[in-house]
Amino acid sequence: MKKTTATKRDQKKKVIAKFAKHTKDTGSAQVQVAILTKRINELTEHLKINRKDNHSRRGLLLMVGKRRKLLNYLKNSKPGIYEDVLKSLKLRK
Repeated sequence: MKKTTATKRDQKKKVIAKFAKHTKDTGSAQVQVAILTKRINELTEHLKINRKDNHSRRGLLLMVGKRRKLLNYLKNSKPGIYEDVLKSLKLRK
């Protein structure tokens, strides 16, 4: 079942609200990591069903790389926030 644009937008707003520093924050590193993680999880599920969708697979790899760069930035500049983001998104153990 395909999600409508309105529900995806609402889900994205919830993710932003959870990780934002203030009400208008949509671009901070932790918000970007959270949004990318959500998209990566959705695309991973899509690729489990559609194994031969190499165009989406390339997009997934680009998103994973972008998230990795953002996490490295957080790790080096704001270690406390980095740890909080990892715990709340359950990325590492």
